[in-house]
Amino acid sequence: MRKILVIEDNHDIANLVALHLRDFGSEVDIAMDGDEGMNRVQSGRYDLVVLDLMLPGTDGYEICRALRAKADYTPILMLTARSGELDRILGLEMGADDYLTKPFSVRELVARVKAILRRTERSKEQTPDTNDSAFKFGALEVIASKRAVTLAGEAVDLTAKEFDLLWFFINHPGHVFTRSQLLDKVWGYGHDGYEHTVNSHINRLRAKIETSPADPKYILTVWGVGYKFADHGHP
Repeated sequence: MRKILVIEDNHDIANLVALHLRDFGSEVDIAMDGDEGMNRVQSGRYDLVVLDLMLPGTDGYEICRALRAKADYTPILMLTARSGELDRILGLEMGADDYLTKPFSVRELVARVKAILRRTERSKEQTPDTNDSAFKFGALEVIASKRAVTLAGEAVDLTAKEFDLLWFFINHPGHVFTRSQLLDKVWGYGHDGYEHTVNSHINRLRAKIETSPADPKYILTVWGVGYKFADHGHP
């Protein structure tokens, strides 16, 4: 049974979310403040954390940092009353897998949770064995089993979603994907209006792995369609 932690200081929201997550067979713990949430993520192991950013005590950003510092990868769905683009991007940059702004539809939250869990399970099934996990293309090297990326021998620090996006591209060289297809394949959902999420992730990924982001060698734009990863034979 999947185990989910909900860290949310609003009693009604926390219990409503927990109720609906339990309805599809998940075991759900609730932490009502940041300090309790931090203790639970440090001492327990969860398949997913639903994390409010604005919490009494330790805030959601600190909890996110603590989760990303652990060896075991735990998916994070962030919740916040803040709707600003900067706050959303900051949460994603810190390693959140997805982001919902309050007020939100519980149906959409459940759909996002299911998508994250499916994607995580699929990623585990598709991760290569350690002996077959290295990919090298030009100056770019990726070790999937360690989720490690280097460029010309220097370590590249990617967020969880940036790595997922890069690894998906690497496994489909030369294949053109629309933004909607990337949302479906990498994020696990294809809601209208979220295509800007793909654009912002690709821009940040290019800034990290391309020598010249304005003239990329790896992640290429196909004007009027979407994006593709360069054919492996032509770095």
